Amino acid sequence: MVVIEHKLIREIPVLELARQEIKGEPLPFIIFVHGFTSAKEHNLHYAYLLAEKGFRVVLADTLFHGERSEGLSGSDLNFKLWDIVLNTIAELNIIRNVYEDWDLIDEGRIGLVGTSMGGIVTLGALTQYEWVKTAVSLMGMPYYEKFAQLQLDELKKNNIKVPLTNEELADLLRILRERDLSLQPEKLGGRPLMFWHGKKDPVVPYSYTYQFYETIQPLYSDSPENLLFISDEQAGHKVSREGLLETVKWFEEHL
Repeated sequence: MVVIEHKLIREIPVLELARQEIKGEPLPFIIFVHGFTSAKEHNLHYAYLLAEKGFRVVLADTLFHGERSEGLSGSDLNFKLWDIVLNTIAELNIIRNVYEDWDLIDEGRIGLVGTSMGGIVTLGALTQYEWVKTAVSLMGMPYYEKFAQLQLDELKKNNIKVPLTNEELADLLRILRERDLSLQPEKLGGRPLMFWHGKKDPVVPYSYTYQFYETIQPLYSDSPENLLFISDEQAGHKVSREGLLETVKWFEEHL
């Protein structure tokens, strides 16, 4: 039986899932990051299937989401996208350290997966943390600086004032560059990485993600089995059941 426990990791609300008979033991560990305007509970189906396979799975509410919601309007939340992404990357390390301290992670076997914004977080985290041993990006993309610049251009085109000074904007872009996997793909180090993306995605451009996949293929020439891109011809911004099952299979095989 899979057990769901609600916990607070410092100020971060999480749900932890594991099989009851082994939940007190060190287990391979997976952190799942939800999408923009979503919440940890919305991805319990992934966590349940992974926990059934013997993984410990932690789903966390990101800043301004779920239990941490502050009732921000859609436009206010949009302006905070990159704050949320950067904060979540930092909080991944907090969550990992706590579970390491509790001796609940099996010998550094740690995976990371996310949908949409969570996929963006996942790819950025790969530039920061060597402890991520395998990752899955569902509808994410790694082009932090390019994507942020496109957002800024769109705001200017629509005469919407950016709530940042020029200095703050320059600082933000510098920090984004440091976490932009497209600018430093060598940091992958051959770690197993799976992508899933719908070709009709109107939110996170499919072309960006597939372009990145093509650029990193040579880095996996010695271990092509560690890199997978699954395209869905009909899907928009919603992961199919195939994507869900392939995610579970990926962690079974690579973590």
